[in-house]
Amino acid sequence: MLAIPAVLLLSGAVALGVVLGLEYLRRARSKPTIIGLHLLLGAGGLEVIAMLLRGTPDGAVMPAGGIGHAAGGLLALALCSGLLVPLVGRRSRATMNVALVTHVSVSAAGFLLCLWWFVRAAW
Repeated sequence: MLAIPAVLLLSGAVALGVVLGLEYLRRARSKPTIIGLHLLLGAGGLEVIAMLLRGTPDGAVMPAGGIGHAAGGLLALALCSGLLVPLVGRRSRATMNVALVTHVSVSAAGFLLCLWWFVRAAW
């Protein structure tokens, strides 16, 4: 029950990330609104994960173990790498591709690990 907001926020960020990725592959210019919403949903999902790891205002904490901390760390790394992609990839398309592949890989690993953590905590 505690994980539902995190799942919704992160699923929305993943869906918008897929849309942005398809636009990038088509070499179409991405709308700043979609980029901003992708960033806000990802950051909001990370904030909910942090609350679940450290405790919510009402004192509820999900049992995390190593899985929850690894998921939170990967999602934090994904957020940082996503913010650096436009700066790093400004010079060449090849550098942009490497930066995006790094962001997508870390994000996907963090999202899947987060889902695994929630499923294990529910049982």
